Amino acid sequence: MTAVRITHIGGPTALIEVGGWRLLTDPTFDAPGRRYAFGWGTSSRKLVGPAVAVADLGPIDAVLLSHDHHGDNLDDAGRALLPSAGTVLTTVPGAGRLGGSARGLRAWDTTHLEAPGRPTIEVTATPCRHGPPGSHAIVGEVVGFALRWDGQEHGVLWISGDTVLYDGVREVADRLEVGTALLHLGGVQFPVTGPVRYSMTAA
Repeated sequence: MTAVRITHIGGPTALIEVGGWRLLTDPTFDAPGRRYAFGWGTSSRKLVGPAVAVADLGPIDAVLLSHDHHGDNLDDAGRALLPSAGTVLTTVPGAGRLGGSARGLRAWDTTHLEAPGRPTIEVTATPCRHGPPGSHAIVGEVVGFALRWDGQEHGVLWISGDTVLYDGVREVADRLEVGTALLHLGGVQFPVTGPVRYSMTAA
């Protein structure tokens, strides 16, 4: 069995350490107080700073970036970190915008993280819909990630990405045995769209 350590840094940002790998989800390291605008009169404000400063983070082998176009999932300090990461896995449009070492994945695409002396990690992109039906044109592409490696027990490590509960997420449960789930929750709503949600609640 290969032990896994997960450190929640804040918001969607977590450090996953397994078999010598150091993987980072959705890098957000800006100071609190910053407001991020999403268009159509919608925005969010950061309330709490990261539990680990970017300067204290140490080397990162890969970034698992659910989407690059919302500042509360990739802020300025997180974006500045990307060139030093070995690989960035994200959406196909996001990889096009970021360039460099970014690899774009569509739902159910699979790629591998490989390095001498470490277990190979199979990364499968999982479906996301960051809002109600028909919202894709406004909110853009988002992707989740399922991680599998030799010696893993009880199922994959799944990072949901920003999504609502819909058939694509239910398909994850149908197709994968999930041992550990990192869920992007919060039940995001905006006054301009009333009761419509853009991410899952705990329920």
